[in-house]
Amino acid sequence: MIRKFIITAVAATVIAASAAPAMAGGIFIDQTGFGNSVGGGQSGWNNTFGAKQTGWWNSAVSQQYGGNNVSAIGQQGNNNYGDVYQNGWNNQGGVGQFGNNHTAVVTQDGNGNVAAGVQVGNNCNANVTQHGSGNVTAFVQACP
Repeated sequence: MIRKFIITAVAATVIAASAAPAMAGGIFIDQTGFGNSVGGGQSGWNNTFGAKQTGWWNSAVSQQYGGNNVSAIGQQGNNNYGDVYQNGWNNQGGVGQFGNNHTAVVTQDGNGNVAAGVQVGNNCNANVTQHGSGNVTAFVQACP
């Protein structure tokens, strides 16, 4: 009886340990068009990444380390690139982008950071970097 219990406990531990990386967070992807790509990684818990891309040749990347990070990239148009890197706790992301040939990079390291975005028109470029805690940023561009 004890032998069966130990075998069952070991099997349950092995199954739970192998499933742990899959429980690290959530990823939601919605793409329409041609040649769009999404990539990245999550390490930690309660991390969420969502991407919605409509158009051609859009790329989205999200790297999340720690816990409770959220990043979202929405792109409509062609040849847009959005990248969100988060390390720490309770970071939020952003981006946006409508039009063509935009690049947005958001880097957050620390606690309680929030960033946002939106770029309209064509050929906009944004690079937001936050280190520390309690930071808030918003960027809006029109770039004709």
